Amino acid sequence: MLEEYLYAQGRDWERFAWLKGRICNRAVYETPAAFEQHALGVRALVRPFVFRKYLDFGAISSLTKLHELVRAETDRRELARGAEGVNVKLGRGGIREIEFIAQTLQVIRGGRDATLRGRETLLMLDALARAGAMPEERAAKLKEAYVFLRNVEHALQYVDDQQTQFLPRTGETAERAARLLGVTLEDLWTQVEAVRGFVAQAFEGVFLLKDEKAESAGDDWPVGWQTGTRTAREALAAKLRSLGYGEDLDEVIERVTALATGRRGAMGEEARSRMTKLLPFVMEKAPGWCGAGAGRVIAPEEALGRYLKLLEAVSGRSTYVAMLHQYPRAAERVGRILAASRWSTDFVVRHPIILDELVDGRIREMSDDSPVDRSAWRAELRAALAQAEGDVERQMNVLRDAHHAALFRLLVADLDGRFTVMRLADQLSALADAVIAEVLELAWANLTKRHAERPTFAVIGYGKLGGKELGYESDLDLVFIHDDPAQEADAVYARLVRKMLSWLTLQTSSGKLFEVDMRLRPNGENGLITTNFAQFSRYERNEDGHGAWLWEHQALTRARFVAGDDALGAKFEAEREFVLRTPRDREMVLSGVAEMRRKMRDGHPNRTARFDIKHDAGGMVDVEFAVQALVLMHAHEHPSMVLNLGNIQLLELSGALGLIPEATAEAAADAYRKLRVIQHEVRLNAGEGVPARVEPERVETERRAVEALWRAVFGEPWRKD
Repeated sequence: MLEEYLYAQGRDWERFAWLKGRICNRAVYETPAAFEQHALGVRALVRPFVFRKYLDFGAISSLTKLHELVRAETDRRELARGAEGVNVKLGRGGIREIEFIAQTLQVIRGGRDATLRGRETLLMLDALARAGAMPEERAAKLKEAYVFLRNVEHALQYVDDQQTQFLPRTGETAERAARLLGVTLEDLWTQVEAVRGFVAQAFEGVFLLKDEKAESAGDDWPVGWQTGTRTAREALAAKLRSLGYGEDLDEVIERVTALATGRRGAMGEEARSRMTKLLPFVMEKAPGWCGAGAGRVIAPEEALGRYLKLLEAVSGRSTYVAMLHQYPRAAERVGRILAASRWSTDFVVRHPIILDELVDGRIREMSDDSPVDRSAWRAELRAALAQAEGDVERQMNVLRDAHHAALFRLLVADLDGRFTVMRLADQLSALADAVIAEVLELAWANLTKRHAERPTFAVIGYGKLGGKELGYESDLDLVFIHDDPAQEADAVYARLVRKMLSWLTLQTSSGKLFEVDMRLRPNGENGLITTNFAQFSRYERNEDGHGAWLWEHQALTRARFVAGDDALGAKFEAEREFVLRTPRDREMVLSGVAEMRRKMRDGHPNRTARFDIKHDAGGMVDVEFAVQALVLMHAHEHPSMVLNLGNIQLLELSGALGLIPEATAEAAADAYRKLRVIQHEVRLNAGEGVPARVEPERVETERRAVEALWRAVFGEPWRKD
């Protein structure tokens, strides 16, 4: 009966009541074990009623209404009393507002974070600060305010032994309460007013009762604009044109009215009401977002269209509409992010759960000065994964949600211009490293048959991951090696790799993590899924002529140990250095690398008049191949060349060592840096899979610098024909 009531009739205010509920009695007519099972059943039934699976911003609206009712009743009672004073519990800035702050944030986030499901207000304020739901300083001050107001309440009740929370301005009750607290009545009122002012400000910051509501769209919209009738559509079109939109608005108006009338998604009446309030705000603000992209300006219809795409995706999930309606500043921030990049639009639409990051102050902390360190992130992730232990699908979603949120923070900092492309790539690579390390541990823990406590196993990153040059949607080039003499090792580690690939690539309700490419493993697509280290070493050294080709040693220049057993990782790095420092015939290297470059060019033909940043002559691949050739030719005499420093630093090092002219190296490094920036901009605007092509004259200086590098290394011009 309770279950049927909660899910059929339970109201929002009851969620907050049940949040504070607990079972008070012990076993009476049954054994303690049976009683505990029944108690667990009740808790399991109530928990999803109180704490929803996703972030629940609709709770703000619900508790706001409840608070308004409490405040109105308190004001009515105090007016009837005709006394001057305040209710330290139910009045403005009182105890109840502190409790409402904590409970609302608990209900919003408690479905995803089990640490926020407690009943004690003071403990939950600490937990909310640890979870990043509020600043630590604010949580500490709210705790002080809560204790102070409780002490005032208790003093008032001691005076006349009455259940009261009313503090008069004057009179014997107030004087005696002040003496109990060890202060004068004047000092007590000074403290009370200061505390109430802070609490009220904090409460309004959560519930946005003032400033942000005032920033919502005005009331000068045509009457019935949302109905979709012919007259309403004409009036809406006229209003949009007055805001700066173009003439062809039929599609936009159709999408707007479909959202406003609920034809998009199964919206309830309250969600539809929020949507009709949110849409005018978005339509008014969108023209101002059109210059949000780096050096790009889009049409107002495009900026609005991207926002409508998001609203269409979340229209059936009222919590996101509630968040955007409740937090206009966050809603505007979303608009700027969407207008800045087509890729960011697609990312947010695919993963709307990350919108919560915009009401989390930590998102503003990321910049070029932020350390490339994911240890704290992994600690938070592990705590969240521990809460879902035993439920692999839920753990997969926890990992995906955490990765997407971290990616979104980097994206916001990137779009705000707080990252260079190189520093962003460092951060993205570090994030991928952390994910891979966590996936390795999760996959090993979930193996049904393990022959050892810890795997003697290593994940090797190649390509962009190996060179720490990852983009937002880069594939991971991975090779897996092990060094375990156990007879069953090959089979165990093969199962481990398959489980890791499932964790990394499986599409769940929260999306997926990465695409994985394993073609660089020994013997390519025909090779084993994981390789014994001794076999890997024999293959790379190619002492019998049946091992690695030159192009595989090219790939090895951008390889590094990413995750797994540190000792095995060190062995790999030593083996990599040995292979790369093996003396090679100069002409063999130059002809082999040039031949591979021709094959790559043939595989990426450009039949347009525009310049392909990556694959055309004078582009990024030329720089990468030239650097790889320098490493393979000179690492035997210059050990520093085997360091995985990235193309720019290796170019500068080659110039400093006299392997190529310093001026050529410097110009090529600047060119490569500029080409990476352009490629990043194009992909943000057009998507990861779209070739990055620009007008040739835009990069003429960079092309000449890269061609000079090619001549310096290979002694010949690099031509398309």
